[in-house]
Amino acid sequence: MFQHVQPYAGDPILSLMEKFQKDERDNKVNLGIGLYYNEHSIVPQFNAIKTVALEVGKNVDKAKLYLPMSGLKSYADATQALLLGNDSKSRAEKRAVTIQTLGGSGALKIGADFLKENFPTSKVWVSQPTWENHITIFQGAGFETAEYPYFDPETNGVAFEKMLETLKSIPENDVVLLHPCCHNPTGADLVPEQWDQVIEVLIKGKLIPFLDIAYQGFAEDLEKDAYLIRALDKVGAQFVLSNSFSKIFSLYGERVGGLTVVSEDAVTADNVFGRLKANVRRVYSSPPTTGAVLVESVLNNDSLRADWESELKGMAERIAKMRTVLRDELVKRLPNKNFDYLVKQRGMFSYTGLTSEQADKLRTEHAVYILLSGRMCVAGLNEKNVYYVADAIAKVLA
Repeated sequence: MFQHVQPYAGDPILSLMEKFQKDERDNKVNLGIGLYYNEHSIVPQFNAIKTVALEVGKNVDKAKLYLPMSGLKSYADATQALLLGNDSKSRAEKRAVTIQTLGGSGALKIGADFLKENFPTSKVWVSQPTWENHITIFQGAGFETAEYPYFDPETNGVAFEKMLETLKSIPENDVVLLHPCCHNPTGADLVPEQWDQVIEVLIKGKLIPFLDIAYQGFAEDLEKDAYLIRALDKVGAQFVLSNSFSKIFSLYGERVGGLTVVSEDAVTADNVFGRLKANVRRVYSSPPTTGAVLVESVLNNDSLRADWESELKGMAERIAKMRTVLRDELVKRLPNKNFDYLVKQRGMFSYTGLTSEQADKLRTEHAVYILLSGRMCVAGLNEKNVYYVADAIAKVLA
């Protein structure tokens, strides 16, 4: 019956993780998968989450019933406030609706299905490059995808003029996927002045912005990292927004995410909310409970939230420090090369500029694992391995 089924080549990130786990070398370093590791190469848990988890664990005698299709309301409200801000125009006018989803991927899936249902002939434009799952999710929903220029290999930064020029040529009602901060996979971000120009093009061209944010707080802080979101909201734009709490709450396995849609008016927003719930019903019916309870309990408690924000800031500062150390160590070893892009890029990831052959050599000869695209997870660096990694990269580049 299933002899015609083609084999799955595997996800490049998860496949690399499997190779890393099988590697028996003591000096191996995992800079492939997008996980935040602390100085001891451990994926940490936030103190605030531990506190709430202890309380949640006391309710073992109470069965967990199904959540509504839209998820836990207190979680959705707290998510919306974190993303749009307390002074949001769309929130005040009830033009924004938010549902709980199965992580960021679930948000993208429900958002993609919703847009395909209502804009069946539109095309989805993604940055070149982007996270591979962006393309597979939108194509899986039936969309044709296209790319707009984004990464400049000469500077390891954003090719902004080319990006803007392409955005101006996109037909109206096409969808443009944007990374508000900590671009995955490059780490190269736009500055506020550039985002303002992009917003002007989006509105003038009657395009549909689809924002995907998974690293709020890892670049500068929770407020500044949401600049694009808040700026779109401020000018009264309509847009779709997916978010993930996997990284910034260290809740990878709980699959906590959200999908927010900002509409023209409250009546339209209510209609959109209904369609989102209908799409959830036909995919997974309702989201899980525990992760949502953990997140909303922290966001809605002033003391726990302050503790979480402090730890999140410390994580961002540690990543920034590792970027600086790696840059400085590479300059010592290869003084004729410029590695400033490492400190200009932001968040967990960096596009190193290494070729697939160099990335493979880094793995086979030095046990340092990065993706063949050259993407490196900077969050995997620490004071114990950063000097070894610098040595290995320098040898590969020499």
